[in-house]
Amino acid sequence: MGTGGAPWRGTVLGLALLTGALTAGATGCGGSGTQSGTTGAPEVTRTAPGTRSSPPATPPEDLCARLVAHWSRKVLSGDTYGDYQSMGLSNRQYEILLDVVDAARAEKRREGAQAAGELIDRTARERCEERYRNGNPTERPWS
Repeated sequence: MGTGGAPWRGTVLGLALLTGALTAGATGCGGSGTQSGTTGAPEVTRTAPGTRSSPPATPPEDLCARLVAHWSRKVLSGDTYGDYQSMGLSNRQYEILLDVVDAARAEKRREGAQAAGELIDRTARERCEERYRNGNPTERPWS
């Protein structure tokens, strides 16, 4: 162990950077936010050039349908081991996936792979819309 001495330099540097960032934010540096002067001028909102607002959030039924359809194709082709948590699915979404895959297997035997893919898309959409028809499920966090 050495006598030290260097750790305080990191602390001082960190505090200096924090102070600079706070000062820059307080003076309106960065090009966004609101600014009003003491001259009674109206409040002006500025936005940095080239910035965009965030895209709207994906509705839960759309996210569910996309995830279930994606993983249904993987399960149908044998390209996954079937752990619903690693797929990013809830327990209930996984139940939908299992039903969709069962129906797709039967459709694939009868009508071929293209028909099975169409059935996956259609059934995943229908089941997920039904699942989220009244908003997000609230009975259990894992459903």
